[in-house]
Amino acid sequence: MSNSTLIIIVIALVIAAAALFLLMRKGAPGTPGKHDQGRYDSVGDAAATAVEDTVAEFLQTDFTPPAAAGPADELTVLKGLGPRAATRLNELGITRYDQLAALSPSDLDALDARMDAFKGRLAKDRWHEQAAYLARGDKAGFEEKFGKLG
Repeated sequence: MSNSTLIIIVIALVIAAAALFLLMRKGAPGTPGKHDQGRYDSVGDAAATAVEDTVAEFLQTDFTPPAAAGPADELTVLKGLGPRAATRLNELGITRYDQLAALSPSDLDALDARMDAFKGRLAKDRWHEQAAYLARGDKAGFEEKFGKLG
């Protein structure tokens, strides 16, 4: 990535952050005020999502999961992966062990960048490696390396 591209990205992020700050502080015309917290959050969430998508596009961290071939797996079986993280993976299109196991290192990085509060957990808890054992049906290998399945 060239220096000029990086400068443009930084400027765009600063402008987006400033616009979001002003929107949250004063409220845009026709948007709810500070006391209408339910709708106020949705405006902030929409702006944050737009900024995240723009940054992902510039940094090429867009993520498209492999197609799911069958019913969803219980992702919370993976060690360190709770219901909220499973919900986030589902939102990003990951519903099966084989999908998670099939991801390349660059796909894993792109997925991790979209994991919000769970960034870093893919590598830390080795979800990719755990999923590979379960995708190939190697319960014994999984339990030998990661402990008993729940």
